[in-house]
Amino acid sequence: MHKQVRNLLATVALAAASCVAAENPFMGNFALTIPSGGAGWLGVSEKDGQLQGSLLWGGGSPVDCKSVKVEGDTLIVTREFTSKHKKDGKEVSEKEIETIRGKLAGDVINLTTERQKVGNDKIFGKAEFSGKRIPAPGPAPDLGKVKFGEPISLFNGKDLTGWRLTDPHATCGWVVENGLLINRVPDRKTKHYGNLRTEREFEDFNITLETRPTEGSNSGVYLRGIYECQVLESFGRPVDCHNMGAIYGRITPTCAAEKPCGEWQTMDITLVDRHATVILNGKKIIDNQPIIGCTGGALTSDEFKPGPIYLQGDHTAIEYRNIVLRPVVK
Repeated sequence: MHKQVRNLLATVALAAASCVAAENPFMGNFALTIPSGGAGWLGVSEKDGQLQGSLLWGGGSPVDCKSVKVEGDTLIVTREFTSKHKKDGKEVSEKEIETIRGKLAGDVINLTTERQKVGNDKIFGKAEFSGKRIPAPGPAPDLGKVKFGEPISLFNGKDLTGWRLTDPHATCGWVVENGLLINRVPDRKTKHYGNLRTEREFEDFNITLETRPTEGSNSGVYLRGIYECQVLESFGRPVDCHNMGAIYGRITPTCAAEKPCGEWQTMDITLVDRHATVILNGKKIIDNQPIIGCTGGALTSDEFKPGPIYLQGDHTAIEYRNIVLRPVVK
């Protein structure tokens, strides 16, 4: 294609995008503090002239919204999901629709939510919450120019010095034995086991560690308490954004580099300017890719504040060792 034609098409596309953004101030991404106090995220985009939305509600992965529209100065987002609860001693599943309405005040979005069961007009679960617009990540940083400080050993191999539970009311399954940081969850039916976090908080960094998933293991390494790098017994599975080494629900590895169940695996993770690089067992599976928002289980949706390293322990048993961090020096 002729260079002038390419330039013209690029200019037209840019003008069209600018026009859409100007007409719809809700376009973009928002960090949410959901009614429970947990971290959430909302992304609003446009495709083929139609508004689309993606929502992260505390845990799990971002999911597509059922509908997104703007009426006057109000954004209206609906999501449909299945809720589970106990009734007469039995677990019952019911489909629900949640309607979220939001109005902008600068970069802040003030929201309300209400729910109803499918086939029932009764409204319940009304609540107010808020969020803040997140600017898109900039260009990928030049990691060759990033300076890292002296290594910090986060785990001394002797005890839990420097670590504490993210929830002090949870049951602690974490112990140190034979130089290993071990999580055991023998009674998940009656107890809620805790996630373990560093006392110290960090900005950007490189962290290396070893972990040994066993059958059914499901854990994670949370970067600044915001982004989860998945730890999972997923050997032999096709690549997926929920498998070992993925940025959970956000970035899919380019290849599967897991070792078989029960073997020690090495992770080398770099977080700089909201871009992640993951080297799993010596193979680069994520190469300086932008992270668009927090992941499920984040301690906060604020992507610009320092935070801890935290290890997920509320799911299954897992082992870690040799956890070393090098902070970025500015």
